[in-house]
Amino acid sequence: MFLALGAALVLFAAGARVSASFHRARDVRRFDAAVAAANSALTAAAGSALARAPQPDTSLWAPERIKAYEESQALGGGPAVAVLSIPKIRLEVPVLEGTDDLTLNRAVGLIEGSPRPGARGNVAIAGHRDGFFRGLKDVGPGDAITLRTPFGNREFTVKAVRVVDPDDVSVLDATPADALTLVTCYPFYFVGSAPQRFIVRAERTISPGGN
Repeated sequence: MFLALGAALVLFAAGARVSASFHRARDVRRFDAAVAAANSALTAAAGSALARAPQPDTSLWAPERIKAYEESQALGGGPAVAVLSIPKIRLEVPVLEGTDDLTLNRAVGLIEGSPRPGARGNVAIAGHRDGFFRGLKDVGPGDAITLRTPFGNREFTVKAVRVVDPDDVSVLDATPADALTLVTCYPFYFVGSAPQRFIVRAERTISPGGN
């Protein structure tokens, strides 16, 4: 009787392990499918945001930058992950992944390693000083910035602007509060490769309801 009971318990334990393994694998598959569906929806929403972005005001741009922008439109590229708006300087520009030449010729770029727009942390975005980010020279503490993302709008307030050396990457460090860091070359009007970087640091504006 004891042998039979022992065998039954062994079979029961083995069955439980098989059942747990089956359910675990099923739950992982369901999770992966949900993530894939969510990513597909976010990509579609971001692509729609890029399509709706207006033509930029190029009145302050360098002639070479305008030419590069026009040529980049024919080459296409990946979908936008957000749209950056700074009302004070009348800027509305798509944010694309990466900071390669094609990306920064047609938009501004999410710096590698930075959280995606809409995620928590320090979102870092780069742009050309003689193109989309030339207007940053007129941005200062207290100015409002909006980051439109597939997760909804994120409102920020500029806290500081400063000039740093190119090797000072501390501006990209993670922050305890949600932040937005805009990076461009400095001085804004400089012939050749600019020697420094102009940094705009903004922090998330929390509404009275806490959102």
